[in-house]
Amino acid sequence: MNSVACFTSLQHSCRTSRAALAQDEIYWVFNPPRAPHFGGLWEAAVKAFKSHLKRVVGEVKLTFEEFITLAHQIEACLNSRPLCPLSADPQDLAALTPGHFLVGSALMSIPEPYTEENLDGVQRWRHTTMMRNHFWRRWQKEVLQGMQLRQKWYSTRPDVKRGELVLLTDDLQPPQRWPLARIEETHPGPDGHVRVVTLRTPTTTLTRPIAKIIRLPIKTDDSSE
Repeated sequence: MNSVACFTSLQHSCRTSRAALAQDEIYWVFNPPRAPHFGGLWEAAVKAFKSHLKRVVGEVKLTFEEFITLAHQIEACLNSRPLCPLSADPQDLAALTPGHFLVGSALMSIPEPYTEENLDGVQRWRHTTMMRNHFWRRWQKEVLQGMQLRQKWYSTRPDVKRGELVLLTDDLQPPQRWPLARIEETHPGPDGHVRVVTLRTPTTTLTRPIAKIIRLPIKTDDSSE
């Protein structure tokens, strides 16, 4: 097939895809050339990926397979972050993530086997896993700090409410694990503002100050502004 036929076939495929997406009211909106700041949140994620990847890999020379494996593992970390509650059901502890838009469900990592055998490539695999874990710790800390801005010190913010889905701050979570909980009870102080809450997780019920919980970045219609 010559270049003209290939270009004609590509144009036909684009028109077909555009028509199919238009039926579902899906339209593409592209950034202007050389204007990555128009991207907002997703360009910020790209910037975080590049900066932390450079720090984690450093001067290490990776093979193509090692770099692709590390890139996919980091991609799974980026697309596992919670955005908003998956439903308004108070019994539902699941959150919507970018992974839902890619594969239809949350991205989960499988347990990795550990062996003491002296096999070729085992040391390189452990080193790749270590770089993934190092990236996770750096990037998760940056994400949590960005989600928990200290605006409460400068202006009054609405109190958390019962049934709200929140994220627990925990630095010991493995990659792609985000501890979520529903607020069962609120405990207002003498001034009427909530500073302590009772939370329900999939395994237990616990009490935490609001400084140890984070509201999800995308608000739904039933959540406070």
